[in-house]
Amino acid sequence: MKLLEDRITSEGRVYPGNILKVDGFLNHKVDVTLMDQMAEEFYQRFRYSGITKVLTIEASGIAVGCSVARLFDVPLVFAKKSRSLNLGEDVYASRVSSFTHKEEYDVIVSRDHLDGSDTVLLIDDFLAIGNAMKGLLEICDQAGAGVAGIGICIEKGFQPGGDDLRKMGYDVMSLAIIDSMSDDGTITFREQ
Repeated sequence: MKLLEDRITSEGRVYPGNILKVDGFLNHKVDVTLMDQMAEEFYQRFRYSGITKVLTIEASGIAVGCSVARLFDVPLVFAKKSRSLNLGEDVYASRVSSFTHKEEYDVIVSRDHLDGSDTVLLIDDFLAIGNAMKGLLEICDQAGAGVAGIGICIEKGFQPGGDDLRKMGYDVMSLAIIDSMSDDGTITFREQ
């Protein structure tokens, strides 16, 4: 998606350790028009897939997930990263490791919000190693829900997450795939 690549090029910042900071439009201050434009891309790809739920992980996937769910006219469910007293014990859970935050945590979805009758579209802002997405896939497996596809705003193509998910047979749509980032801030995108 050229529009997203242009925003990454003009506003993104490369930090040591292969970190791309795009919090000025994607995951801290959110450009809602861009969210809607990205959602339209995902909708066009998966509109005939029988989507009944959009699933993401809090917090950064929620903004684009809301835009996607609105187009499909289905609920957005987001996996929580911490248990709250009102969530209860009847949950699906998966342990994931965060590349960005360098920590492990459980992601949790109430059994009330996902089940075997669902066909899910997984959505997230970034895909690097793929641990978060694999955690969501594990939750879908626990629920017996089908996975129609995976929508990613920005994929770090030089890390194994996208390739791993595609080898597992999932339909992965990444709107921008970065093949390389250099310390001087140069970002190279994969031709799509």
